[in-house]
Amino acid sequence: MMIVFNPVAGRRRAHLLWRVLDVLVAHGVRLDLAETRRPGHARDLAQEAARCGEPMVVAAGGDGTIAEVANGLLGSDTRLGVIPLGTANVLAHELALPFAPRAVAAALAFGRTRRLWPGQATIGEDKRMFVQMIGVGFDASVVHHVSPPLKRALGKSAYVVQSMREMARYRFPPIRVRIDDRETEAASVIVSKGRLYGGTFRLAQDTNPSEPGFTVVLFDRGGPLSTALYGAALPLHLLGHAPGVRQMRARQIDFLGNQAVPVQADGDPAGSLPRSITDAPAPIEIIAG
Repeated sequence: MMIVFNPVAGRRRAHLLWRVLDVLVAHGVRLDLAETRRPGHARDLAQEAARCGEPMVVAAGGDGTIAEVANGLLGSDTRLGVIPLGTANVLAHELALPFAPRAVAAALAFGRTRRLWPGQATIGEDKRMFVQMIGVGFDASVVHHVSPPLKRALGKSAYVVQSMREMARYRFPPIRVRIDDRETEAASVIVSKGRLYGGTFRLAQDTNPSEPGFTVVLFDRGGPLSTALYGAALPLHLLGHAPGVRQMRARQIDFLGNQAVPVQADGDPAGSLPRSITDAPAPIEIIAG
């Protein structure tokens, strides 16, 4: 079993990792631990492990680390394990994965799996895999500008602080998008594989990360007042029902135009406006607990 550890995402919770590893070693599980050193390194480590026949690669970090490892495993028979160490851990909450160290270790040891079907975004000339969501617009601007020291100090509250800063300066350019065969426009867009956002907050309805397809959440209203309303609706699990919010099911999303609109993928900065979003070519097997 290879453990791919993101020391940046997991710095505040590294003690949880060592507790999981202690339990696994005590039960005779062979472990290899590799730390990531740059963006894309987790993907490369996972790809090499799969090429060498490793039966399981475990992502120890947040949703971005999980997505990178999943990208490296795509097309192989290697299973994906998760030790949730990130700030929000949206996918772990989405799939009801265990968080307690002994429960995580037990899940990895027994290896019961379920299917996870990632999405794939074409950004510039690159294709980027994501496991939970792509955000285009305001929430991506927050992700781009929140500082790592603030995240380490405040955890998820750092995004609240940064959101207040962004409300004063983000310009909300209109985003033109084609959802399957229907064209529309919005102030911000979130393309989601699951129901949850920002941890345990409900955003989308009737979305199953084990199956192809997406829920596209369109925020028609821009500006500070509407954004503050959306922020207030989030902890009440009402964001998906707030005024000016639409939801559509889709298999392909194409963004039209060349605006410099920021993008986030699974909580990590991902450049500017993607050309398209589709399902990944195939699903992967994830350890489910």
